Amino acid sequence: MAIAGTNITLNATEGEDKITVTEKVTTPYFSNGSTELLAANIVSESLSDTNEKYFFGIAHSSTPTTTEFHVAYGNSEGNGGDDNSNAIKSPTQAIYKQFSNLLLPATEVTGGFFISRNNSLASAPSNAAIASGKDQDIFVVVAERARMKDRLNKKNWTIILSGSNTHGDDGNFIHLTDDSANDTPVSTPAGDRFNIVSGSDGTITEAATSTTYGFYYPDQGIMVFSGAELSASLPGSGSTFNNVVTFDNDAHKGFVTTANQDNNYKTALRFINCLKGTGAKLKFRDEEDQISTQYFCRAKAGHFNFSNNPTFVSGSQNELRHSSMKGNPTTFITSVQLYNSSGDMVAVGNLSTPLKKNFSTEATIKVKLTY
Repeated sequence: MAIAGTNITLNATEGEDKITVTEKVTTPYFSNGSTELLAANIVSESLSDTNEKYFFGIAHSSTPTTTEFHVAYGNSEGNGGDDNSNAIKSPTQAIYKQFSNLLLPATEVTGGFFISRNNSLASAPSNAAIASGKDQDIFVVVAERARMKDRLNKKNWTIILSGSNTHGDDGNFIHLTDDSANDTPVSTPAGDRFNIVSGSDGTITEAATSTTYGFYYPDQGIMVFSGAELSASLPGSGSTFNNVVTFDNDAHKGFVTTANQDNNYKTALRFINCLKGTGAKLKFRDEEDQISTQYFCRAKAGHFNFSNNPTFVSGSQNELRHSSMKGNPTTFITSVQLYNSSGDMVAVGNLSTPLKKNFSTEATIKVKLTY
């Protein structure tokens, strides 16, 4: 029912007739609507030979052309890539420098990543795989921007890697998550940074002070892993580290890497292969900031008690059709329309149940806009 009456001007001052609220909303990350990508469903997305020098894609077997994550391998010295007899920079060195420039403070770019030693802690981790200095080897996992929305959800993620030890025995696992539940983040040019530690879904089984496996940048959707720490837990077969890595090859399920610079060794596939072992998986949720503006539309006692609906009145004198309304007409509010300062209608809110209104009642209707 259309209700005649003076338009009510809202006080748009925050905290008066308007309240703005930002809510964090999380949803399953993967393209099929799931929170998990299991080992049996992981495939390596087909890429051109040029791209394979730098990264590989991870996809679901049911949608092999839809990338879920990218995986890259970087080496500060250029190992594992082809430098054309020192004529060019190795692609692995380019990857290392790219992520150093993106994620590290300007004063730390030249020094590189200190993950195993973790110089953000008061003292180096007790079980650090590197006795001193930087991590030369890094594995980088990058989320798809459109899929992660504003950021990857912290705490609610797990990576389980499955590989072999030095004897080639399978069935060895690393369970990884971040330490945001227990520790404050480190501020970086790329946003908050947390440590990647042993655990699942934000529950820590071994703190960063013991072993730091990597750095987690939720705002960027990037995880940088220490190759040394991964290798210390899942080295793989020692006889295959100088081979070009092939996808889903049991002999290449481990993180010992080559020092050669004469070929594209496709070392990033080692990380993906360790996601292919029985029991391995990726589990993630995305996160989005939803901004809601709530308008409180107040109908006071003298407002909106008449309707311009033709059935509201009768006769040439436009008297109230129902004699019971004389002296106290009654309407039923069914919707609220919001207009901008130019008089253009910008939103309509429909009530689930008509709201009775007359001179003896007042009404406050909250209209919530989410965007």
